[in-house]
Amino acid sequence: MVRTRTVWAAAALLTVTLGMAAVPANAVPATTARAAAACPTGWGSLGKTYSAGTATPLTNVRTGRHDCYDRFVVDVPGASGAELGFSVGYVDHLYQDASGRLIPVGGGAILEVRVDAPAYNPETGASTYPGRVAQPLPGVNLTGYRTFRDTRYAGSFEGVTQFGLGVRAHLPFRVQRTADHLVVDVAHTW
Repeated sequence: MVRTRTVWAAAALLTVTLGMAAVPANAVPATTARAAAACPTGWGSLGKTYSAGTATPLTNVRTGRHDCYDRFVVDVPGASGAELGFSVGYVDHLYQDASGRLIPVGGGAILEVRVDAPAYNPETGASTYPGRVAQPLPGVNLTGYRTFRDTRYAGSFEGVTQFGLGVRAHLPFRVQRTADHLVVDVAHTW
C-alpha cells in the first residue's frame, strides 16, 4: 500500500512538472488573454484634425465610461458629421485662445479639444453653453473614471470652442464625427 501511494505521488509530481514545462514562462492565463484581447484599439496618440466650419453652436458636453475607454462628447445639434471640424491633440499646457491665459488642467497629460462650433449664437451673441472659462465643465462628474481626471472650459473665440481634458497619462485616442456630435474616446491602456 505504501508503494502504491508512492507511485501515485510520483506520477502526480511528474504530471505537474511536465505540464509546467509545456507552458512558456511568459504565457498569460486564458482569462487575462481574453480580457486584453477585448480592448485592442490601434488608435495612436498623435493629433487628429479635420478642417471644416460650421456656424451651428454647441449646446452641451458630456462624458461616459466604457470597458476599454472613457468618452468625451460635444453636442452640436444640426451639424452633420461632414461639416463638423475639430483639432484634438496632446499639449504641454492649455492656453486660452486670444488671451493666452494659462488654464491649469489636472492629470498626467492634457488633451486639448477644439471644436469648430461656437458656444454662442453667432447672430445674437447669446451663450448656448453654460461653461465658465478655467472652470470644470458643468454637469460632468468624473468620479469612477479610469482615464479621465479633469475637464476645463477654455472658452469660445471666433467660432472655435476649446476644452482641456486631463487624462491619467499620454494614452491612445480616437475622434469620431457623427450627426450632431464630436466624440473623443481615450483608451484605458496602450
